[in-house]
Amino acid sequence: MSGRDPDRRRALLDAADRAIAAEGPGVSMAAIAAAAGITKPVLYRHFGDRHGLYQALADRHVGTVVAQLKPRFAEAGTDLRGRATAAVDLYFDLVSANLNLYRFLFHRAGAEDSRVRSQMTSLVRSLGEELGAVLAAERVVPDPVRAQVLGHAFVGMVQSTCDWWLDHPEVPRDRVVQSLVDAVTAAVTPL
Repeated sequence: MSGRDPDRRRALLDAADRAIAAEGPGVSMAAIAAAAGITKPVLYRHFGDRHGLYQALADRHVGTVVAQLKPRFAEAGTDLRGRATAAVDLYFDLVSANLNLYRFLFHRAGAEDSRVRSQMTSLVRSLGEELGAVLAAERVVPDPVRAQVLGHAFVGMVQSTCDWWLDHPEVPRDRVVQSLVDAVTAAVTPL
C-alpha cells in the first residue's frame, strides 16, 4: 500500500518468506504475522488484506525468476541444446531451492486469488513469448508463428513436468532435465 515504509514492507515480506519456507505452502496468516513479530491485523493493515500479501510476494519473486531465466535461453553463441539444458536446469534449481514458496505461489495463492493466478499465468506467458522471439530471431524456427507456439509449449512443458517430478522424487532429476531437452531439440529439428 502507498504511504508505507518500504523497509518495513521488505522486512514483512522477508518474514513471510521465512514462515513459508519453515511451515510450507499451507502456512497460516497468523504464522506469517508471528514470524514478523506482529499481529495478523497489523499484517493485513500493511498489505490491505491476505490477497495484498499474496500479490506482494508474487511481485517480489516473479521478477527474480524472469531475470534469471531470460539470459539462459537468450545466451548468444551457445547451441540450442546447451541453452535449453541451462534454462531447464536453472528452473529446476529455483523450484528445488524454494519448494515451499513455489507451491505457495503457484498452487495455494494461485488457487485462492485470481490476481495471483493471473500474475503466474502472465509469467508463464511472458517467458513463452520471450523464448518464441529468440527462436524466431535466431532462425532456429524460421516461421515466427511456429516459433511462438513452440516457445509457449516448451515453457508449459517444463513447468508441468517439474510439477510432476516434484511428486516423483524417485526419478533422477538429470533424467527428467535431459528428457525435456531432448523434446525441445527434437521439436525444432527441421521437418
